Amino acid sequence: MKRFLLTIAITAVLAGCSSSPTPAEKPAEAKPEPPKAEVLTGRVAFQKLFITARSWAPDAQPFRLESEAVKQAPGTDGKAGVWRGYFASASKRALKPYIWSGISGPEAPERGINPGTEDTFNPSNTSTRPFDFAFLKSDSDNAFEVAQAHGGKKLVDADPQQPVKYTLVWNPSSNELLWRVIYGTSEMDAKLRVAVDASTGTFLKVEK
Repeated sequence: MKRFLLTIAITAVLAGCSSSPTPAEKPAEAKPEPPKAEVLTGRVAFQKLFITARSWAPDAQPFRLESEAVKQAPGTDGKAGVWRGYFASASKRALKPYIWSGISGPEAPERGINPGTEDTFNPSNTSTRPFDFAFLKSDSDNAFEVAQAHGGKKLVDADPQQPVKYTLVWNPSSNELLWRVIYGTSEMDAKLRVAVDASTGTFLKVEK
């Protein structure tokens, strides 16, 4: 009888040692860290967007590129976490924007490249006149350095989170591809706007 009771006691001890831990004993699962923001210069982002646009229309040509300054990437290094490229296709008689985003969150589009809404293309409209990608030889980080030397540094020193927006457009009157470095979230609220030649990287003017 004693041997029987001893066997039961040993079995109970072994069962207790091998049982699974209770939910309270399980280690808490680590929450996944949000992906880090990815920022690109305009030329690098533009190449990605251009390749995608050519899958929409083999004759697609760019007519505008612009960045968006957000809290995670204000643009104060010549780079941005969101870039929008606008393309025109003569064969389709259509325009289409594409957006590249390297940021997650409510203030940014979905990460990756996403298409916008297709619209009608009018070749006689000077504001949507396409340009040759080969003209883009000087990148947005160089344009930022130029703008810094012409008034921008004072603004960024006063506010390191100063939003800086970049637009790339063709100037038909001078036949130049321009970077416009805008210290503000838009041209309307800009504290400073500096035009830089996107082919040579030289300063052109402070825009009023």
